[in-house]
Amino acid sequence: MSTLQDRAIFHQAQASSGIAAAWRLLWPVLLALAVGVAMQLFLRPNIDPYPVAQLINIGVAIMLAVSLTIVNGFTGQFSIGHAGFLAIGGYACGSISYYTSIAVFGTGAPRLGMLSGAFGAPATAPWITSGEMVFLGALIAGGLLAALLGLAVGLPSLRLRGDYLAIVTLGFGEIVRVLIQQTPQVLTTKAAVEAAPALQVPLSVGGSLGFGNVPKYTSLFWVYAAVVLTLIVAYRLKRSSTGRAMLSIREDEIAAEAMGVNTTYYKVWAFVIAAFFAGIAGGLYAHTLGISLSPNDAGFQKSFDIIIMVVLGGLGSISGATIAAIVVTFLPELLRTPDTLAKFVVVGVPLLVVGISLFMLGGGRKARSLGTEPGVTSVTKVPMRDRSFPRFLIGLGTVIVVLGSLGFVAPRVGINLSDYRLIIFALALIIMMIARPQGLLGVRELWEGALYRPIVRFFRPGHGGRA
Repeated sequence: MSTLQDRAIFHQAQASSGIAAAWRLLWPVLLALAVGVAMQLFLRPNIDPYPVAQLINIGVAIMLAVSLTIVNGFTGQFSIGHAGFLAIGGYACGSISYYTSIAVFGTGAPRLGMLSGAFGAPATAPWITSGEMVFLGALIAGGLLAALLGLAVGLPSLRLRGDYLAIVTLGFGEIVRVLIQQTPQVLTTKAAVEAAPALQVPLSVGGSLGFGNVPKYTSLFWVYAAVVLTLIVAYRLKRSSTGRAMLSIREDEIAAEAMGVNTTYYKVWAFVIAAFFAGIAGGLYAHTLGISLSPNDAGFQKSFDIIIMVVLGGLGSISGATIAAIVVTFLPELLRTPDTLAKFVVVGVPLLVVGISLFMLGGGRKARSLGTEPGVTSVTKVPMRDRSFPRFLIGLGTVIVVLGSLGFVAPRVGINLSDYRLIIFALALIIMMIARPQGLLGVRELWEGALYRPIVRFFRPGHGGRA
């Protein structure tokens, strides 16, 4: 009887474990779909095309910044050729979706449904069309191709670090850019596609003139569903044993090797994962309305923009990279409209008040070990004040208030602020880096605070209530 009871308990435990594992795999997908549908069907019909375009650009920037954080932040490698993976994914995804659409549908024009329509398709349109399925398949294929090239770049670069690795990754980006410039012109008709050699068709992506025939499928749904999945994967990776091994490489590679960490394995995986999500971001970027892919999208300037986001956010911080991507993408556009910029003072003032209040109150406490002294049997701990978060709020609030005041004053003294927006943007970045040389959040995450623990605990069942 006891044997039967033991078996029943065993099978019940297995079933419970299986449900927990299925839930861990399922809820990120459900959350991504929910966020994407909400953005596309409820937000997009109520805002103008310009904010929609900016939200898409911000989403792509978040994916690029977070993916580069996996390489530069988690493992401590110095890659400056990340735009190469963006271009590979974008061109591959665009070529597959465009020429597949011509072969199957007779035209490269998009076939939009509810999830990709300009402001939401008519109620009679399907949720997802055959053209969008082609786009989804092309998106995954572009990400996989970028991941394969990430493997190809990561393997020979394993013996290098620092400036030497940067030179290799920079060379990779330049090779991609030059090769794209040598590609044939885009084939615009089904007859031209059928007449061209089979191997030439997918490589006909416009050369130096750019690839502007890509069907425009990218919408808020596709972008922010991908953003949510990217953030969740990066979060889980950082908290996993794989992520801890990557972080140990960043802190001290020699010590990590001495402790048995296979540094080769984890550095290659960092490149592969980062390249995959960069390729997905490239595919979304390629299918955006008004975007024409150019070989310069694989150039150093694009890679440098992504590096700024990672460094500004804090090396190793997922949430920091996300915030920095929003700031770096949105701030130059915000400086075009001084009146809108002036309204942000109402956001900056509360941040200043809260930050100063927390700073004066101590901003929380943490224990500092003083070590042991002769005759002392236990470790002595003295509370010390942690003011890093209040300082972050004060710095952010100060920048917002200064920029908002500038937006208010400039039009009233006859200064066209948009003419100086890039200078102001550069000065803002310099001030933020001087105030926070470790980045906005350093290596910390927003969800490490007590406010976010209940939310994290809800999505992590079976972990004994730990956040």
